Amino acid sequence: MVFAVFGAVPALASPNHVAAQGCVGNPVTVQILGSGGPRINPDRASASYLLWIDAQAKLLLDTGGGAYLRFGQSRARLADLSLVAISHLHPDHVSDLPAILWTSTALREAPLPIVGPSGTEGMTDFQTFLNRLFGAEQGAFQVLRSTLGAPPAPASGGGVRLEVSVADARKTEATTVFDKDGLTVTALGIPHGPFPTLAYRVQTRGVSIVFSSDQTGTNPRFIDFARGANVLIMHMAIAAGTKSPLHASPAVVGRVAQEAGVGRLILSHIGLFDLDAAVAEVKQAYTGPLTVGADLQCTPVQ
Repeated sequence: MVFAVFGAVPALASPNHVAAQGCVGNPVTVQILGSGGPRINPDRASASYLLWIDAQAKLLLDTGGGAYLRFGQSRARLADLSLVAISHLHPDHVSDLPAILWTSTALREAPLPIVGPSGTEGMTDFQTFLNRLFGAEQGAFQVLRSTLGAPPAPASGGGVRLEVSVADARKTEATTVFDKDGLTVTALGIPHGPFPTLAYRVQTRGVSIVFSSDQTGTNPRFIDFARGANVLIMHMAIAAGTKSPLHASPAVVGRVAQEAGVGRLILSHIGLFDLDAAVAEVKQAYTGPLTVGADLQCTPVQ
């Protein structure tokens, strides 16, 4: 089964055969760094994405396991980033953040804006999460305490200073979380079981890209949030014919994309199941252009 893919790395390629590549924005391109989910997969890193404008990667969204390696392979530069956006605090979406920030002072001088979700009972908010990682007193990675404004640790490469913002995942309306450098980024809280999670919509150069993150697909406001986007990246985490309290079924993924009237659907966060059957289920509802995600794949936004 073959779908329209631009600059794709074959989905089943051995990691030893994943070619390093940088995207070229035309003028805007979305690149998948990690197209897999939380389970160990020899072919897919966990969730992470770049948005390229011209020859620079300007947005990094999520930093799941493997994002550190894929970021290097993409030839992106930390110094070029305008924003890092985190959807939620599951390891397969944020575990490589410390690795990416380690010794980042050697790669970037300017502070790095970063946004993540608010918390709920039993799930910390993004600022507290960062404090527990990098806090000067009790942080797990105190060598990165400079990311939160503390003096660098002795004999440490340290990390670039973070400009942290927290978006309320409980709000029913979208919130603008970044409007600078030609990027306007809005966030919307979406249902992912009890876990505070954000979807993001990016508008730049006259086009729009929506990152769905993990969700059940049951919030009708998300359809309005994604409506008319040139590209919608949706997560297809479960197999055809199955249900989950955390993830949309392939049938729901297809329905949401169809109702939103998007220009192209990219499937990502792909689990270990019969991929052809899941894509066929998506296509029962969605009739537009479709791309099956793969690590380091580049898709021009048109």
